[in-house]
Amino acid sequence: MQRQVALDLLNSKLQNKNLIKHSLAVEAAMKALAEHFGENENDWALAGLLHDVDYSMVVPDRLSEHSKLGAQICQENGLSKEICQAILTHNEAHGLEPQTKMGKALRSVDPLTGLIVAAALVLPSKKIADVKTETVLNRMEEKSFAKGANREIIRNGEKLLEMPLAEIVSIVLKAMQKIAGEIGL
Repeated sequence: MQRQVALDLLNSKLQNKNLIKHSLAVEAAMKALAEHFGENENDWALAGLLHDVDYSMVVPDRLSEHSKLGAQICQENGLSKEICQAILTHNEAHGLEPQTKMGKALRSVDPLTGLIVAAALVLPSKKIADVKTETVLNRMEEKSFAKGANREIIRNGEKLLEMPLAEIVSIVLKAMQKIAGEIGL
């Protein structure tokens, strides 16, 4: 699937601009991690872009179906089994552990992008360009800050991706900084 087709699909399913920006952030993070690991950047980016394609259809009434429906939508649109499985397992609520590096990355960076956005929004400039890796790591320790960003999942990224959290944060932050205009930061 070409990116524009995926973006059109995402826009047809999601009307919330913040969810679309979140999807763009996760796409950028996944693409950067794929590059880091020498994996297929297009596939990883598609998984990131479409990971929440079903969100508006299931939240808040059927949250337990989130990512199950998304994986089904992606399968029906011809995406690979690996991408669909990564989308399915990014939602930890199903109790399914990601089995591939792509799936592990998607689960890890999904909440991390939210934490990074929150770290940018509390700055006077509200610019992601002014966010530093150390700032994000410090914000990780503030339990009342960005409560929706699951710290356990973010920290587990070290084990899942077999790399230090600071390195994960740095890669994801730089990727998001490159698309600052697209995500409004």
